[in-house]
Amino acid sequence: MKVTVVTGLSGAGRSVAAGAFEDQGWFVIDNLPVTLVSKIAELASSATANYDRVALVMAGYDAEMAEQVEHLRSELDEVSVLFLEASTKVLIRRYESTKRRHPLSDGTSLTDAIEAERDRLMAARASADLVIDTSDLNPHQLRERLAAQFDTDSDAEAMRITVTSFGFKHGIPLDVDLVLDCRFLPNPHWEDELRPLSGKDGPVQDYVLDRAVTERFLGHLDAMFTDLLPAYANEGKSYLTIAFGCTGGRHRSVAVAERVAETLKDEGWLPRVSHRDIDRR
Repeated sequence: MKVTVVTGLSGAGRSVAAGAFEDQGWFVIDNLPVTLVSKIAELASSATANYDRVALVMAGYDAEMAEQVEHLRSELDEVSVLFLEASTKVLIRRYESTKRRHPLSDGTSLTDAIEAERDRLMAARASADLVIDTSDLNPHQLRERLAAQFDTDSDAEAMRITVTSFGFKHGIPLDVDLVLDCRFLPNPHWEDELRPLSGKDGPVQDYVLDRAVTERFLGHLDAMFTDLLPAYANEGKSYLTIAFGCTGGRHRSVAVAERVAETLKDEGWLPRVSHRDIDRR
């Protein structure tokens, strides 16, 4: 049995995640009492169990919950924790639009309630196998992200790798493991014929990649990833996100991310590729 514990900040998308997992055929248990979490291992070993994938959607993640999850890890081979978060500004907007109360809002402001919950769940975020920041994701996009991340066709892969691009002017993504800056590379933005294109287009890729400085950069990356990725996998890391950034997230970072993803595929990995800001101006 494969078990994913879904937790995170209130308003960050747990309900959407529950629906996404259910749509993918997972058996979803919402708000299971903490004391019953360890019983999932017994369910897995039952001769009558018909569930090979279970998602536990938990509103909180305290010390007792962490202890129960560790017990699950000792009993089952595939247990992961997904943590959903979003910026305070976005969470306030979501709560104001739905007219719902925050679970910690008794006698305090909405902002203070959100920050209190963020502090309370800091340890859970730090120990999570995968963190997704939903600030810039609508429900449909979150469902797509989860569908790609938990695609059953890649279950045999030891470590799921995401290679993404972004623009520094739109903010550094918070849910990544490695951030690499591409702003030292030649910028196609200043070429009139290349500006409307993106790093997925051949002329932009030629402009960015066919440079000595880029070739040296990619060579260093290849050597680094040759050492790092197997080491991460050997340590049991289930998810790894590598982010490449440039100024706007449309040209240089996209071209480099595409090339790195192709190199990783040639080396036997199965990276997922995404471009956060490719359509932003």
